[in-house]
Amino acid sequence: MILLNKLSTYQIATCIAILFHAIGLTGILFFDTTFFTKATPFNLLLSAILLVWTQKEKNKYFYFFIAITCMVGFAVEVIGVNTGLLFGDYSYGKALGFQWQNVPLVIGVNWFIVLYCCGICINTFLVKIITRIAIETKTPPQVLKTLSVIADGATLAVLFDWLIEPVAVKLGYWQWHGDGSIPMYNYICWVTVSTLLLTVFHFCKFNKQNKFAVNLLLIQMMFFLLLRTFLK
Repeated sequence: MILLNKLSTYQIATCIAILFHAIGLTGILFFDTTFFTKATPFNLLLSAILLVWTQKEKNKYFYFFIAITCMVGFAVEVIGVNTGLLFGDYSYGKALGFQWQNVPLVIGVNWFIVLYCCGICINTFLVKIITRIAIETKTPPQVLKTLSVIADGATLAVLFDWLIEPVAVKLGYWQWHGDGSIPMYNYICWVTVSTLLLTVFHFCKFNKQNKFAVNLLLIQMMFFLLLRTFLK
């Protein structure tokens, strides 16, 4: 208890995230892959709860962003799965839990986690660079910041999707029909939807500093990178 009292909120959240991702990684690689894969919805919900817990100065704009991201993220997946108009020809497996309209309910939560973390990361690391560029080019810093958060954030989100795609297929999260290859159209749609939602992220007036969000994205990227490397 004394040690916990000395740790900050984001440090406690980071320790929890590392613990559960380490358990999941070990279980998937060395024990019962199916059992640990089915625990993914719990891990996603836990990650979302930790993000909300570590968010400073929570207000109506923050909760609006959560709601709109979850709803839009789920809606585009419903359109994609049932019509093929978005992302491509694919379908979800049973690993991500309860489904409605052939889409796991937790997928909306996943869209929130990915875009919130990407937006926070870009907002955190590029502020000083943007300020320096703005001074040198005599461009309003706010204009450069807006473009960076939206464009660079969407690029980071797509790179994250590219990282997890082969792993997700192997674990049965979803599958691509036809020859099973991941279509370029999937990434084009990811860029489009991410740009839209990160625009909402940028203009919603809530605190955009969250060290845990940065840590969580790094943890998840390392998690999927290791699975992509060693999962048979």
